[in-house]
Amino acid sequence: MATLQPAVAAATGAFRSRRLVNERAVGRLLLVAVGAVSLTLIGAPLLLVLIKSTQDPQGQFIGIHNFVQYASNPGLRQSVFNSLLVCAITVGITVPLAFLYAMALMRSRMPFKPLFKGIALLPLLAPSMLPAIALTYVFGNQGFLKSWLMGGSIYGLTGIVMAQVFYCFPHAFIILTTALSLSDARMYEVARTLGTSPWRAFHTITLPAARYGLLSAVFVVITLSITDFGIAKVIGGKFSVLAIDIYKQIIGQQNFQMGAVVGVVLLIPAVISFAVDMIVRRRQISLLGARTVIYRPEPRAGFDSAMLVVSASVAFVILGIAGTAIFASFVKLWPYDMSLSLRSYNFAAFDALGWGSYWNSIVMSAWTAIGGTAMVFLGAYLVEKVRVDAALRSGFHLLAMLPLAVPGLVLGLGYVFFFNNPANPLTGLMGTLTLMAMCCIAHYYTVPHVTALTALKQIDSEFEAASATLGVAFWTTLRRVTLPICLPAILDIATYFFVSGMTTVAAVIFLYAPLTEVAAIAIVAMDDTGDTAAACAMAVSVLFTSAAVVGLQALVARVLARKSQVWRQAGRG
Repeated sequence: MATLQPAVAAATGAFRSRRLVNERAVGRLLLVAVGAVSLTLIGAPLLLVLIKSTQDPQGQFIGIHNFVQYASNPGLRQSVFNSLLVCAITVGITVPLAFLYAMALMRSRMPFKPLFKGIALLPLLAPSMLPAIALTYVFGNQGFLKSWLMGGSIYGLTGIVMAQVFYCFPHAFIILTTALSLSDARMYEVARTLGTSPWRAFHTITLPAARYGLLSAVFVVITLSITDFGIAKVIGGKFSVLAIDIYKQIIGQQNFQMGAVVGVVLLIPAVISFAVDMIVRRRQISLLGARTVIYRPEPRAGFDSAMLVVSASVAFVILGIAGTAIFASFVKLWPYDMSLSLRSYNFAAFDALGWGSYWNSIVMSAWTAIGGTAMVFLGAYLVEKVRVDAALRSGFHLLAMLPLAVPGLVLGLGYVFFFNNPANPLTGLMGTLTLMAMCCIAHYYTVPHVTALTALKQIDSEFEAASATLGVAFWTTLRRVTLPICLPAILDIATYFFVSGMTTVAAVIFLYAPLTEVAAIAIVAMDDTGDTAAACAMAVSVLFTSAAVVGLQALVARVLARKSQVWRQAGRG
């Protein structure tokens, strides 16, 4: 028996070595496959945009000639200036408002915090055209508050900025809420002991701790503002911006080369803000240490009252805009016949597809949620938990972060160049809901990827080590351990993809066919033909659907918490 033990041990070691080699080979193959899909969905379309911008209509390379021609066009130069102006004003209004709102929720003892938080997130559930349409009902030619503009017009800079503040506010609010959620109470205790005034404590403790969150919020709002298409299309009037220029070049003039040039120009500020944000994040230090005492706000009557007033004012505006859109969608003929009617919801009278575009959105968003969630979680798991080549994992992670800096219009234009090429075997996908879902997955990939990585980082690597010791393959550990633990995050990812698919317009504006028109495109089309009430009704339908999906997700998450997430309750009193 003694002589057999070394042989058995050697055989066991050889078996484990072969198993590890096989697992690494499978992991490497899966990562290469997911990376190839990502290159197809993200890398290749963007590369073609860059290539097209340096070609003439016959496909010959002409270098920077198109860019010189662009720079020599006064109208196009004006669009650059207008876009930067809109961006600067939007950032200057949105970030301070979001910071005050986040301060109210995280640093005060005002009542009704859950309600105010829900209201702040409401704009995420609506397409960007909804606030633009609502503002035309309030301040437009037939608006009930038109006189408040003192002879000015809502169609142009004023309307674009107002609608973009509504659209960008929740994104900045989420970032700033996170930035203000962790703070060391000992710092404030020392400040009070030294007799430091509340303003000085805010200036020397709160602001420095939140500066990285503030910078991130600024860069996110810059990207959203300068690349938005829907708002400018609905309420921009004759005020030209880059997002409208690229649409006119492609749809109006069929000038794909100049459209690619505008796309590259549109890409520059987004890439710069993304790069600066990444640098800022690397320099950020941890605010939560082993000895940290989490800050809990104490009652301060004056401050709490002021924060309640600020929050109520912002919430009133958000609810006012959303409420106006909902009410207007049920009005028979604004402002002449204010009786309630479902006339605007008879979409067949205003659009060739009728309710078909809405159901197309449901189907496309469902495919986006299913395919996107599967791809994101598998990719994040391979990056975080499967120890294959470091260079391969880093390359895929970089590719996964790229869509955050790519405007939807530019990505959609890249899809036209890539998938509309007769030499591409995938050209048959052009004009299908499948291709639109693929574009949505690519466009919104980064946030779910980061979410999945965050969830996976919270799972101790001892699970994988124990599985390897016991000879259990990583895909078995993924199925039996990782997936059940990460179910809440998976639900969040699927919901994010679905809602994004329902509300997006820029990513799919170049990709639809007459029979695959989606709700967001129908909103733009009906508004173009003057059927504003029907466009408003379609936007409200998207809002209600997104809200219902979010509510369903919360319900499912609660059920899962009671059943499959019982382990989270372990160890409690």
